[in-house]
Amino acid sequence: MNSIFRTVLGDGFDRLHPQLRRRFSVGLESGEACTGRGVMDRIWHGPAFVKPFLALGATRNILVPRTGRHVPFTIENVPYADSFGRETVTFVRTFQLPGRACRFDAQMVLGPRGDRIVDYLGTHQHLASDLYLRAEPDGSLLIRSGEHRFREGRVDVRVPELIGATAEVRESYDDTAGRFRIRVRVVNRRFGPLFGYEGSFTASYTDVRRCGVRAGLRPVREESRT
Repeated sequence: MNSIFRTVLGDGFDRLHPQLRRRFSVGLESGEACTGRGVMDRIWHGPAFVKPFLALGATRNILVPRTGRHVPFTIENVPYADSFGRETVTFVRTFQLPGRACRFDAQMVLGPRGDRIVDYLGTHQHLASDLYLRAEPDGSLLIRSGEHRFREGRVDVRVPELIGATAEVRESYDDTAGRFRIRVRVVNRRFGPLFGYEGSFTASYTDVRRCGVRAGLRPVREESRT
């Protein structure tokens, strides 16, 4: 069984930089978890009207409500089987901003046709986004979001483009510096750039079968709908 990322990328997975191939091989088959530690050179916001929405999202560990420079950063990618038996990989990002840490939580599962990742956001997985992955000619990885959905109880609605946004993530490996580099931009078609961050980190790997999933990484509520 391949990692969920190898499944989506297919032959493109082999075009990734070797360090990216290892990082995105994290899964139940490999038995490895990956922890990245580094610094976000910049966390930025768009227009002022964005801030209340970011602050609301932060109550469920969605996005980051504050800006900053040279912010210590950790990302935890840990595979586990969720309560529905699906292979899941955490993307829990912690930003050590002055005064208090901010978290941006996501859990990723394979889409039902194997052509995309479903990215559940926050502590209660009320928001789900389709993610499409592509290996770039330089060995970097490009991730773009597609449709976003809100789910709570019987409610299952598509988030309209007017209030939704497109996320773009570029991750690469810098051989000279020996570090991963990441850039994230969230853009609304009408209002322009809303939120993003960029920086670099190093990665270490642990045996998840021995260490397990630490308390607090899994969401409070899990959503079955993909």
